[in-house]
Amino acid sequence: MRNKRFFVVLGCALVFGLVAAFAVSRYLSSANVYAKSLNSVVVAKVDIPVGAKIIPEQLTVVQFPKESIPDGTFSDPQKLVGRVAVQNIAAREPLTDSRLAPEGSAAGLSAVIPEGYRAMTVKVDDVVGISGFIQPGTLVDVVVVIKPEEEVGDKGPVSKIVLQNIKVLANGQNIDKPKDDREANTVKAVTLQVTPEEAEKLALAATEGKLQLVMRNSIDQDDEQTNGVNKRTLLSGDRATPQPEAGSLKSERDEPKDPAERRMRAATDYMRAATDFMQARQQRAVEPAPPVQQQQPAAPPPPRSTVEMYEGAKKRNVDFP
Repeated sequence: MRNKRFFVVLGCALVFGLVAAFAVSRYLSSANVYAKSLNSVVVAKVDIPVGAKIIPEQLTVVQFPKESIPDGTFSDPQKLVGRVAVQNIAAREPLTDSRLAPEGSAAGLSAVIPEGYRAMTVKVDDVVGISGFIQPGTLVDVVVVIKPEEEVGDKGPVSKIVLQNIKVLANGQNIDKPKDDREANTVKAVTLQVTPEEAEKLALAATEGKLQLVMRNSIDQDDEQTNGVNKRTLLSGDRATPQPEAGSLKSERDEPKDPAERRMRAATDYMRAATDFMQARQQRAVEPAPPVQQQQPAAPPPPRSTVEMYEGAKKRNVDFP
């Protein structure tokens, strides 16, 4: 009996041992396969601000699965030493070539200027700078108030949007976006990212007139064409327009990106509105006019009782109610 129990226990031990050995073998095999699928990727050890030149102490190497590695990453930290960041890079984020300036670029503002663009600084105050809420990365339109050349029938100064969708590169000497965008930062100058043609317009506008910056939503990329305003058109008044809800944008209504498609949709909307107006006008013309109620003539008063009275030779009639 004891020998039978011994063999049963021994058999169970052998079975459990084989199962454990098989499980460990499977685990080591899968771990080996997973290790072979990992690649070295350079990530930021600390936050790297925009415009900063990268040093070795800011980098570290971690293992990423091949299918999770972003495009343009680096495996050797030495290839990144001396490069300049054109975007804010948070700690533990991979460094990609698209977030770095070309090799040999100098640190600072010049590194964040894209090819074909220029940086131009304009003077601002609390009003022009929108109370200090213009921060790096903000999009603005530039309005100039200028007096045109002397002509017959001078109409005085004119206000006109001369530049649209201009990116702010820096406010004052700060090229980094603040952590809290709700805090205003009063500065005396802002640096704008413009093309050479836009730089010529901005220089003339700043010299001949007074500038005003108009902040726009970063998602709103539409081109708005205006006729400008002078004293006569300013005093002609304007119609009240309903204010949209906070955060509502035309882009949220699935607007087409092609300008031709936008113009076609605007023309369609205009024709639909005109058709609805004409139909409503025709319906009002066809509807019969309400009948005019004729006033009934007033009923004659009831006849009174009349009595003839004689006073001597005189005769008269006396009415009784």
